[in-house]
Amino acid sequence: MTREQFINEVKACQEPLRRFLTTLCEGDTAKADDLAQDAFVKAYTSLDSYGGRSKFSTWVFRIAYNCFIDERRRMEARGGRGEDLSSPAAQRLTSSAPADDPSARFRYQSLYRAIEHLNDHERSAIILFYMEDLPTKDIAEILEVGDGTVRTWLARGREHIRNYLRHE
Repeated sequence: MTREQFINEVKACQEPLRRFLTTLCEGDTAKADDLAQDAFVKAYTSLDSYGGRSKFSTWVFRIAYNCFIDERRRMEARGGRGEDLSSPAAQRLTSSAPADDPSARFRYQSLYRAIEHLNDHERSAIILFYMEDLPTKDIAEILEVGDGTVRTWLARGREHIRNYLRHE
């Protein structure tokens, strides 16, 4: 893959990757941008290992997911889990509504809280399936699990979200 092809591929998957990481990072766009940048740098330096067996975007999403998991482990080692949804970073998830409809800002806040309560596997599967519209086969490749495992995580994630929203 040439440098030009790499740039074109990055441009094509940059926004979906940022959305994925932003949701994984519970709305912290700065952290998501840092992780995306790390993923793209790692992808570029590892370009020789990309064999074209999967779509480029699937390969980069896998690298980004690994960056997220590594960051989560570093945070847990330091004794923290990350930000909660009352934090300013998390509030950015709900602050993009038009100014003339203040109630719209909070329309999805309960959903984001429910997603936050999922484990990393379920959250990743839900985000990739519903927000990025990826097939379970691609999700399985990104998360390095079987297709059946992805379907199980989706089912469990949906059930956990349903239960959370019922009791909120």
